[in-house]
Amino acid sequence: MELAIGIMLGCCALGAGIAMIAGIGPGIGEGNAVAKACEAIGRQPESRGSVTTTMIMGCAIAETTGLYALVIAILLILVAPRQFVNILMSAIGK
Repeated sequence: MELAIGIMLGCCALGAGIAMIAGIGPGIGEGNAVAKACEAIGRQPESRGSVTTTMIMGCAIAETTGLYALVIAILLILVAPRQFVNILMSAIGK
């Protein structure tokens, strides 16, 4: 039984780590967006306001992916282990 609990806790930690890999995508995407915005402002300085506004909106939308991954990782670390152990205990009758 201790082995089953250990495996479940390990899988929750592994799942949380895999979920946090999703934080790489927003970082790369936001970096590319800022780089392209800087290029656009360098080419046409008069369009600075609209380019900056669009870039900030795009970065905010891209960041939600990373935030979702963080929420899933926190749930896998703090909530899921207790739920899984309770399910295991009820399944074996303890």
